[in-house]
Amino acid sequence: MLEQLSAEDAKLVTLARQARARINAIEGAAVRDSDGRSYAAAAVTLPSMTLSALQLAVASAVSAGAARLEAAAVVTEASTIDDPGLAAVRDLAATAPVHLAAPDGALVGTIVN
Repeated sequence: MLEQLSAEDAKLVTLARQARARINAIEGAAVRDSDGRSYAAAAVTLPSMTLSALQLAVASAVSAGAARLEAAAVVTEASTIDDPGLAAVRDLAATAPVHLAAPDGALVGTIVN
């Protein structure tokens, strides 16, 4: 569960869960930048584009001026993190932990590199 994570990383899972629940999305994600600011997002599917929650959270961080990420979390029913979302995190941090959690907040796993 969340007690396996640091308090800051557990907060990312909570923010991702809230983003997901807010619009009843398939997934939610949150990232923390090197200044300690957090950005949360839900997956977006429109006729003209599809963005995973993690891609959108990273894009929000970058648009706010973040140059580096410390950690990320994705809350989803899926058993893996989407490759484009993970690639977006890796664009800003080669080894930042990316936590995968179930909708109830239970930690499924962590990708470090």
